[in-house]
Amino acid sequence: MPTIQFRLNGAATTVDSDPHQTLLDVLRGRLGATGAHFGCGAGECGACHVMVGDRAMTSCDMPMWSVADKDVVTVEGLGTVEQPHPLQRAFIARTGDAVRLLRRGDPDQRGGAAAAQSVPDGGGGQSGARSQSVQVRIAQPHGPRRAACGSRDGGIMSTSSPAPKLPVSLVANPKLSSWVRFTDGGRVAISPGKVEIGQGIVTALAQIAADELDVEISRVDMIRASTATSPNEGVTSGSLSIQQSGRALRQVCAEVRQRFLRAASERLGVDAALLDIDDGTILGPGNVRTSYWELMGEVSLDHDATAGPTAKSAAGRTVAGHSVQRVDIPDKVFARPRFIHDLALPGLVHGRVLRPDISGAKLIALNEEAARAVPGLIAIVRDGGFAGVVADNEAAADAALKALRKSATWSAGEPLPDEDDLAGFLKSQPVESSIIDTRMAEPSRKPVQTLRRQYTRPYIAHASIAPSCAIGRWDSDRVHVWTHSQGVYLLRADLAIVLKLPAENIVVEHIEGAGCYGHNAADDVALDAVLLAKAAGGRPVRVQWSRHDEMSHAPFGAAMAIEIEADLDAGNEIAGWRHAIWSNGHAARPGRAAQPALLAATEIANPYPRMISTNPPAANGGGGDRNSVPLYDFPAWTITSHRLLTMPVRTSALRTLGGQGNVFAIESLLDEIAALRGEDPIAFRLRHLRDERAHDVISAAARRAAWKPQKQPGIGHGVGFARYKNMGAYCAAIAEIEGTDDIRVKRLTLAVDVGEAINPDGVVNQIEGGAIQATSWVLKERVRFDRTGITSTSWTDYPILTFSEVPAVDVEIIQRPEIEPVGAGEAAHGPVTAAIANAVYDCLGVRVRDLPITRDKIIAAMERAP
Repeated sequence: MPTIQFRLNGAATTVDSDPHQTLLDVLRGRLGATGAHFGCGAGECGACHVMVGDRAMTSCDMPMWSVADKDVVTVEGLGTVEQPHPLQRAFIARTGDAVRLLRRGDPDQRGGAAAAQSVPDGGGGQSGARSQSVQVRIAQPHGPRRAACGSRDGGIMSTSSPAPKLPVSLVANPKLSSWVRFTDGGRVAISPGKVEIGQGIVTALAQIAADELDVEISRVDMIRASTATSPNEGVTSGSLSIQQSGRALRQVCAEVRQRFLRAASERLGVDAALLDIDDGTILGPGNVRTSYWELMGEVSLDHDATAGPTAKSAAGRTVAGHSVQRVDIPDKVFARPRFIHDLALPGLVHGRVLRPDISGAKLIALNEEAARAVPGLIAIVRDGGFAGVVADNEAAADAALKALRKSATWSAGEPLPDEDDLAGFLKSQPVESSIIDTRMAEPSRKPVQTLRRQYTRPYIAHASIAPSCAIGRWDSDRVHVWTHSQGVYLLRADLAIVLKLPAENIVVEHIEGAGCYGHNAADDVALDAVLLAKAAGGRPVRVQWSRHDEMSHAPFGAAMAIEIEADLDAGNEIAGWRHAIWSNGHAARPGRAAQPALLAATEIANPYPRMISTNPPAANGGGGDRNSVPLYDFPAWTITSHRLLTMPVRTSALRTLGGQGNVFAIESLLDEIAALRGEDPIAFRLRHLRDERAHDVISAAARRAAWKPQKQPGIGHGVGFARYKNMGAYCAAIAEIEGTDDIRVKRLTLAVDVGEAINPDGVVNQIEGGAIQATSWVLKERVRFDRTGITSTSWTDYPILTFSEVPAVDVEIIQRPEIEPVGAGEAAHGPVTAAIANAVYDCLGVRVRDLPITRDKIIAAMERAP
């Protein structure tokens, strides 16, 4: 094997390598440089970028011979913690968005990292460190809030309720010691059951703990969720982490603080009311003092939480409510292993799984001879229709899988629906119908016409930049799994069913993945790794899906057809409203049924049936019906959901579930009715809203966008509004689009109300990320398929927004520290979708009711227009 010499991050490097092996394989597999990642294997996504000479290059398709005698710089070589590269400093200051973008075709990528301009050290991610396209003003509400708790008029929930109850997560996990521990070296270990999936939750929870315990946030260690040690908080989803984990942790820390103050009072002989805490040191009159760490051997936290202790008032908090630097970003910026893809366990080997290209096909026969000849192969695993390989390196695993694929014989598949007539397909299937909500009223207005409109959205892929990955290891009859699943306990429950093991024999530990927008393939790949690890002799097996796997076998967000009928009186005022949804269910997560929801469970020798997706109950926000009940004060309505009982295309939870589609439909028709009346669309909305907080976010967005800008040729403006789940965050969006060629979103102006914003910069990150992802959904994203299988299996076939297409995003937070916080991760999608669609009408004079809004869809809408 030839020797290739090059310089890696300034150091002379020599490797013996096949000259055609990719640079990425050598960097990660041989040299331990994990800053470059596998994203697609085709040089399309930018996850594997490195500097070669003075150019940014993709390393996943670069042969080793091409870097001989050249300088290669990876993220590890850009800078250090003490002397960061300007690009790294900018990322830390900016704290990072929960969003995925492609770099393909960006004119600004050619200069690469070396071309980045120096920026001031913003420190702590404050708004002053932001780029000029993203500005933040935290606005205090004006005047008293008249809304009652739980009403449709704003739902203020005070932290000083006269009848306190334990938060739901604390009811399920009452032991104080499962949440908080004081450790040697003056540290505080905080162990939530929610997981970091890019939303910044570990930072916000650290802020809450630091505030209630009166310690510097730098003392707080956030412990990753694990079934071995962590509270069971179910799944991290639905924008509920702050509501559930944050409230529980605030209550726990308040009680822990109280217990330590009592102990300090006894030791120091001072009334507890006279004691104060400064960074963990408990101080009293006469300079008497002790600390959490001096007392931790005396104060037992092995007690159940009580509802008695009161958390600090909003005025007493010094950390929550302020922007702090995200705790997870520095590791990522300096390429310290934090992602599961970078976890290097002793004895680690690699696995790949064989799956069909034809939808629903079953493995009939497999000739293993060619695969067994691959150097480095450890084992071929076959269990009914499940087949995979284990090898001592990734290249060998890929080569063995390729050999298996050539020798595999598959059954006929199951036909897929007509991609170009999804509405017809959805409406033709057997369904479970239910009335979601009704409002009846005495007819005060006589309908004279009915507007009937249909809106559709396609199947949408999660499309994280890096594919799913997991590691599994067997030790006799015990299993350890490392995963980026959203619910470690729920995954453990399904693994126990498939493996026929007691749940306590399985440890599932969370490690961060590369972006998560719902139920992707993280759980599926975990079972893959465990099944393959049976043949690895106790060594851990790492399984990473390919881009093709990720885009064809992971669950998708469900397609939707939505019909709305609006009865109008003679003045085009709304007299009645009927909203009907046809869609697959939006949830088929693991751990919620007697049968597993994992892909390989349907392939093994004694297979389980594929679970048909269901919808969460309305009390939890609903599924396909999410956000279908109008927040507007219409006199009467009927909301109906038709959930499909067949599922030829696998669906489960994707960000917002049905919320994006329903808000798109409602807000589009409202805009159309306002236009019929000749009324300003914002004034029309405000006139139909009794909720003061809704008024505030719409008015704030309108003010910030200087609504409505003067009409210009080729430019359009539109508005969208929703309260996520009708009980979560409020968000209003105004879009400015350019429609001279393809639709391009130039600017998004948003206002958001999440109650108390624990980390305002984190809230802005979430709103920005949601707004950008929604823009991508609206303009580009659509799962493609023919009658035999999924065809959008690469970034070429499934394009998402690129860096050069990102709009300017301007966010205003309405800070309400007196109101319990809610999540922000899914608040922007529906309003932004509607705002862009309404801006298209403002620009072109045509209503596009089928997503995504492409040139073909615009032409079709023009042809249908009267």
